[in-house]
Parts: sequence; structure tokens; C-alpha cells
Amino acid sequence: MRTTKEKIEEIKNNGYQLDFANVFNLAFENYKKIAIYAGLMIFVFSVLIGILTAGIIIYTFGIGEMNQQFLENLKNENFTGIYLLIYIVSAIVLTCLLSPFPAGLIKMAHCAEKDEEFHVSTVFEYYKAPHFKELVISTLAISILSSILSSLFDYSGIKFIGTLLSMTVSFFTFLTIPFIIFGNLKAIDAIKSSAIIIAKQPLVILGLIIVAIIASMVGFIGCCIGVFFTIPFMYSMYYSIYVSIIGIDSESELE
Repeated sequence: MRTTKEKIEEIKNNGYQLDFANVFNLAFENYKKIAIYAGLMIFVFSVLIGILTAGIIIYTFGIGEMNQQFLENLKNENFTGIYLLIYIVSAIVLTCLLSPFPAGLIKMAHCAEKDEEFHVSTVFEYYKAPHFKELVISTLAISILSSILSSLFDYSGIKFIGTLLSMTVSFFTFLTIPFIIFGNLKAIDAIKSSAIIIAKQPLVILGLIIVAIIASMVGFIGCCIGVFFTIPFMYSMYYSIYVSIIGIDSESELE
């Protein structure tokens, strides 16, 4: 049985083939199995995060300050100096703390493919050692890099370039989570491996991601709450791309 690192080394030397239709079909079949459950979890989690965020803002600034002008001032382009730094640090910390949640959704897609049961605990499975640390470190590294690139170009007045570079970083590192939870790689190794894999077939993978984004946004049509039940397709696509390229040889790789 080859290890994940051996598979990556082979791909570095020989590349790989990725069939668009097969990956899409796998993602869609898995999505149908997890859509309702994952959608409910995303909805509940989003509501809880929203309540917590609103509570922190009200506690910090007072409910009397909550008006239209105050909400306008909360936009990040209005932040300067220490407030901009606080905003960036807070956003990065929140993103790091939330990073195990999408990992749980990707694991749910794996359970769906194997026709295994999944529960609420599946979504929160990676809020424990050893994966929690690696997920936080990887998210922290990616967030800092994206923030630096974005901020540099924002200050220079070329916001479009900063946004484009930030999106590029996100694209080349989106397999980081699967490499950590399925391949048991360390954070930095997972980031490097993700970039290596995607660089071999960037156009096919980009096409799959664009289709997944469009499919995820379909939920906005008619009733916006439906987006919570279409977003899981994105995580199903992440899993399908990973398993189509790297594969998961046995459950021992998950332990």
C-alpha cells in the first residue's frame, strides 16, 4: 500500500489524468446523500455564529450605537491603523477556529460515498487532536498569506490584483484540508502538496470548482435560505477531486 507522500511524489514525476464528468458525477451523487443533513448543520452553525458575533459587537459598543452609520463604519475599507489590524486579526482567528467545521463536511461526503452513517458528531469530529492543530496551523498560514497579498495591493490602490491573488492562493490550497484529514499530512506539507497537485491540472480543476460555485449559488433563487442546502455541493466536490486524484486506500489512513 502506497502512502500519501509516495502518491504525491509519483504525481510530481508523472502527473495524473482527471475526468471532468466522473468527478462531477461522484460529487453530485455524494451531494444528494448529504444535502439535507449538511444543509441543516450549516444553517444552525451560521445562526449560532451570527448570534455570537452580534452579541460581541453589542457588548463591545453598546446597543445604543447600533445604527445605520455604525454599520457603515464596520465595513473593512473604513478601518484604519489599529482598527484595521484588529479587524484582520479577528477575522483570521475566527477563520482558524471554524476550520474544523468544513473538514467535518468533507468527511461527511466520504461517509456518503462509503454508505456509512454520519451524525452531528461527524461535522465536529476534527475539533480534537491531532487534526485540530494541523487544520488551525494551515488555515492560519493561508489566511496570513492571503491577507498580506490583499492588503499590499489594497494600499497601492490596485484592489483587483489583491483580490485576484487572494483567490489564487485559495484555489491552489483548497486540497489542504483533505490532505490533513485523509492523508495525515502536517499543515505545511498539506499546503505544498495541494499546490503541487493542482498545478498539474489547473484548468480541469478550475472548471470543476467554477461549476461547484455556480451550483452552490443556485440556492439563492426563489428562497435565499435554500443556499444552505446547496453549499454542501462545494464540499462534496472538494472530496471528489481529492479521492479521484489521490484515493483513500483504507480506513487506516483516516486514523
